[in-house]
Amino acid sequence: MKIKIENSSTKKTSLLCGFVLENSDKVLGLGKLDGKTSLEINQSVKDMDGKLEQLSLIPVPKGKYAKRILLAGLGKKENLTKDTIRLVSGKIAQKARELKLKEFSIVAPPSFVAEQNSLISQIVEGTKMSLYKFEKFKTEKTNNSPDLTIVVPKSNNILQATKRAEIVANGAIFTKSIANLPPNQCTPSTLANFAKDISRKNKMRCKIVSKLELKKKGFGGITAVGQGSKNEPKLIILEHNRGQRNEKPIVLVGKAVTFDTGGISLKPGEKMDEMKFDKCGGCTILGIMKAVSELKLPINVVGIIPSVENMPGGESYRPGDIIKLYNGKTAEILNTDAEGRLILADALAYGEKHYSPKAMIDFATLTGACIVALGTNVAGMVSNSEKLIKKINQSSENTMEEIWELPLTQDYMDMIKSDVADMKNIGIGRAAGTITAAAFLRNAIENTPWVHIDIAGVAWTQIATKEKSYNPKGATGFGVRLILDYLQNL
Repeated sequence: MKIKIENSSTKKTSLLCGFVLENSDKVLGLGKLDGKTSLEINQSVKDMDGKLEQLSLIPVPKGKYAKRILLAGLGKKENLTKDTIRLVSGKIAQKARELKLKEFSIVAPPSFVAEQNSLISQIVEGTKMSLYKFEKFKTEKTNNSPDLTIVVPKSNNILQATKRAEIVANGAIFTKSIANLPPNQCTPSTLANFAKDISRKNKMRCKIVSKLELKKKGFGGITAVGQGSKNEPKLIILEHNRGQRNEKPIVLVGKAVTFDTGGISLKPGEKMDEMKFDKCGGCTILGIMKAVSELKLPINVVGIIPSVENMPGGESYRPGDIIKLYNGKTAEILNTDAEGRLILADALAYGEKHYSPKAMIDFATLTGACIVALGTNVAGMVSNSEKLIKKINQSSENTMEEIWELPLTQDYMDMIKSDVADMKNIGIGRAAGTITAAAFLRNAIENTPWVHIDIAGVAWTQIATKEKSYNPKGATGFGVRLILDYLQNL
């Protein structure tokens, strides 16, 4: 899909699309067309009620400018959010593909809907992401992504905003494309190769720590979880260094279990195929780092991805084992399916020790308990820093990638104390499972401001997931737009 900007709606196009508010009698931002077309548009506006995502197609066989007009409902003005244009733009793009068009145009509504650059970002993200389909393994592919023209009043920064939005959307799509890969096509080594490819194309430093070095350097969590699989574990590190030499970086960490059987504590067979999505945290970091480098942000950012395959076997770690983590603390293993916190603890401790970061943020499909608590549309968040929470919340509002903070008091820290080691890798029964997992991670960090984001419910579309045009079935790429907004605001 190619995207360009025009300043007039009186241009020849296969499909001219405009937005309509509920119970309105006009199309937002659409100028006067030829007389007959204008009459047909006015009649169609009266016939439709402008409800959210409602579409009305008007054929204009002899139209001077457009062959068809598409009116798209935005719903009530008082209910507009920063996601409305994104959602409706996605519906428009899908309709253009359904009509098998080569190109279409969208008239950007006036700035009362959103600040102009934000508005353009929503249109670009909604259209590009809605046209993504995971068809790598299909013999017959859709292969139809029509080009988009956005009709918008002149602005000095609009082209720059468009380019930024394309990079952000492509980062999310890149994350989806990797996260959707099946386990036989995506091992820890595969993720390492993706990271190497990103670093070569975008001039970032890349380091891959493999099995023997992981064990030698004391990555006890990564080593233990990965030892049951023939596919060896990897620690993937990407560095984007465009800030000042002495500036402390932001460290991003993502859990990447390329397939999670649960290990010896074997999961039920139902929906185990979805455990290919247990790598989504790491895929999110790859998408972010790709976009950060392409945006050429003048900051220092480090992406760390501990990647393993959690399999049962003769060499698998067991319930009852005691392991030593990278920071020297010991952990009693009570359940081998609570593996994500073990590999994340190693990665967080490594990130803090080697980079002395100004902040750390981790993403992980960590606990089913997060789905019980918050459902499949909101991610859980735990932190040791109110200041960092405030910034992440602001970016959540900007991108509509929704998160909700959960508490982390000493009572929860006490719930993971072990009688035979420093910690145990699960809490007391099923109570507060998301928080006790975060408590385990908190033990890996000393003083660095840190946010943990549990994306178990939002990383891929599930039965109860709210349908969004820009999140077709499969991986959602949750977190890419959120953190890129946070980083750009720095």
